Amino acid sequence: MRKIFLVGAGLLLSLGVSAQSVVKGYVYNDVNANGKADKSEKGLPKVAVTNGSAVVLTDAKGYYELPIGDDQIISVIKPTGYKVPLNEDNLPQFFYNHKPNGSPALKYKGVSPTGALPNAVNFFLTEAKENSDFTALIFGDPQAYNLDEMEYYAKGVVAEVEGIKNVAFGLSMGDLVGNDPTLFAPYTKATKKAGIPWYNLMGNHDINFDVKDDKYSDESYESHFGPTDYAFNYGNVHFIVLDDIIYPDPRGGKSYWGGLRSEQLEFVKNDLKFVPKDKLIVIAFHIPIGFAGENDAFREADRNQLFELLAEYPNTLSLSAHTHNQKQMFFTKKDGWKQTKPHHHYNVGTTSGNWYSGELNEIGVPVSTMSDGTPKGYAFINFKGNQYTVDYKVAGKAKDFQIEIYAPKVLEKDKKTSAGIYANFFMGSEKDEVLYRLDGGAWKKMKYVLESDPGFLSTLHKWDNTETLLSGRRPSAPAECKHLWRVAVPANLNAGEHTIEVKATDMFGKTYTASKKYNILAK
Repeated sequence: MRKIFLVGAGLLLSLGVSAQSVVKGYVYNDVNANGKADKSEKGLPKVAVTNGSAVVLTDAKGYYELPIGDDQIISVIKPTGYKVPLNEDNLPQFFYNHKPNGSPALKYKGVSPTGALPNAVNFFLTEAKENSDFTALIFGDPQAYNLDEMEYYAKGVVAEVEGIKNVAFGLSMGDLVGNDPTLFAPYTKATKKAGIPWYNLMGNHDINFDVKDDKYSDESYESHFGPTDYAFNYGNVHFIVLDDIIYPDPRGGKSYWGGLRSEQLEFVKNDLKFVPKDKLIVIAFHIPIGFAGENDAFREADRNQLFELLAEYPNTLSLSAHTHNQKQMFFTKKDGWKQTKPHHHYNVGTTSGNWYSGELNEIGVPVSTMSDGTPKGYAFINFKGNQYTVDYKVAGKAKDFQIEIYAPKVLEKDKKTSAGIYANFFMGSEKDEVLYRLDGGAWKKMKYVLESDPGFLSTLHKWDNTETLLSGRRPSAPAECKHLWRVAVPANLNAGEHTIEVKATDMFGKTYTASKKYNILAK
């Protein structure tokens, strides 16, 4: 893989140089995209380059200089209006991995020795048309544990977006694989079929578990994908990608902890020095950042420092995955957010759903509905200048399938019942309005509830009560749904068939509808 990085990053290498403490080079305008500095091609000024902590701008001739140790990745921060080279798997090549002695010996191979630092580490960018209105495709947790599950991912999700048009790039939100870095290659081969540049970030199932020092937990990831912390611009949006998996957990040496290291916060601080305040800042990491005082899954002090760095940026969005549920989170001053307008954090639903569980569907892929009742799928983030909207797409369903209604099929006329009508609005939050009506009558409000999704519970009951073997694998335990509404179901209507309609309006002002029928029978 190292050879691909060197070619893909377009580096001029002059080896045989003794160890250095400074890395130097140029960022070129590669007009003909040949990965070489032709005589007519000039250096690009004011382009940011980083060693993962410090960030500098190139000078008028495109020259930069940074301090470097013996285990660092140098990367260029792609400016708006330019593109970086892609390797054969559509992975952006914007970095140089400097590990003279390679990774330590681990169960899963890391980076091979890169040798002495080149005289110049140069990056080549090519001008590209970038509209300020664009769309990014977001995958949560592909997380295949074996090649069979990788085939489920390829067949059930990637095949839907193969050769997709009018999408600028994709981003997978960590847990690319399930504890086996040898699956990184099959993962990239499957994902490349989307046919667009594809960025990645590291999750807790992508790490090297046989390390005792956190700084070595990303060795296999780096050998395939490069830096775990990086940034790039597209349109009027500045993207920052961070590894928020601290392993081993410093509190006891076992498992992992969500948080950010001091050098990562320094990187964000130094990076933002060169980002205009009117830009939309999108920060992506794997583990959700968590509300103040709610749990200890993410180190609170790190969230507070991150919020401090974002204090002067009025347009922000953060993204995570990890939970195998979907929810919208809004951070306010009580959580350490510094602005009056709440900060939106989108915890994205996953492409693996409930870890590839559930019965097999018509194409032989597990249904894998998530434990909060959200069907597996992926998201489109639509950017317009420094604003955005989000669309969630359920895999294998029409794009307007945004609400699942659950209600009894049959009720006895005029008999009291504890049954209810439930609406699971997949992209919803407590802030949204969800209405219902019966048989074309007046619209009325539904009540927001925090319960398990009844549809998911029904699926579990099927597995527990079946007297024949079902295809696939039983799903996990249910989770509390953060986008569920309820109303009592009326039984005092005329006998016969009745239609329930639900209408939901999301935080972006987009309205969705769904309907379901039930019967009232006279005894």
